[in-house]
Amino acid sequence: MSTQQALIAHLIELRVRVTHALIAMLLVFVCLFPWAADLYAVLAQPLLAKLPQGGQMIATDVTTPFFVPVKLAMMLAFLIALPYILLQAWKFVAPGLYAHEKRLLLPLIVASVLLFLTGMAFVYFAVLPAVFGFVTAAAPQGVAVMTDIDKYLSFVLGMFMAFGFAFQVPVAVVVMVHMGWVGTAKLREARPYVIVGAFVVGAILTPPDIISQFMLAVPMWLLYEAGILVAHRMARPVAKVVS
Repeated sequence: MSTQQALIAHLIELRVRVTHALIAMLLVFVCLFPWAADLYAVLAQPLLAKLPQGGQMIATDVTTPFFVPVKLAMMLAFLIALPYILLQAWKFVAPGLYAHEKRLLLPLIVASVLLFLTGMAFVYFAVLPAVFGFVTAAAPQGVAVMTDIDKYLSFVLGMFMAFGFAFQVPVAVVVMVHMGWVGTAKLREARPYVIVGAFVVGAILTPPDIISQFMLAVPMWLLYEAGILVAHRMARPVAKVVS
């Protein structure tokens, strides 16, 4: 097979995998669409539970009450279809990988997805109630705490992304050790700097309250330690430079 034919075959295979992934996401979205408003109500529960008696959210644009729940349903459809989407991606790249690469890459992908979902769950069940409890308690007397539903969705999604990516620390540690870029001993020596960096990241990515900053920084540090333990078990010696 010529190079041009091989390229065309790869492009056709890529198109098939992308099409399958998009169809899966579309089917899930169609199933979720009738309950889009209910899904948004569930997402808004951490804030609604902290609002004073009679408190509510608002919609400042005419079309916001319709499009914001639909947007949430689309994002949730992607999340639910993600395992199948990753399966399609795996089927596309797996034939070009060596056996040892497959043994490493597949567990890392699974671990990365699970850690991302864990970070999102941590935000929903722990971080958001703490943040909104702080915000509502700090509001001046006579000020009604209300927010636009679109801005709320953007805020929550931002928190999901921040914690989801922050929870990838163990995966990053394992990859660095496996590639021979650094050893576990050096990672342990860097612990003080990592702790400081975790609190800096927490201060940047979270709202300006000490509670949410701690709730991001401490898990990042603990996940860093977990990553060192896992990497130590599967580490290969770092190549020495010959002088």
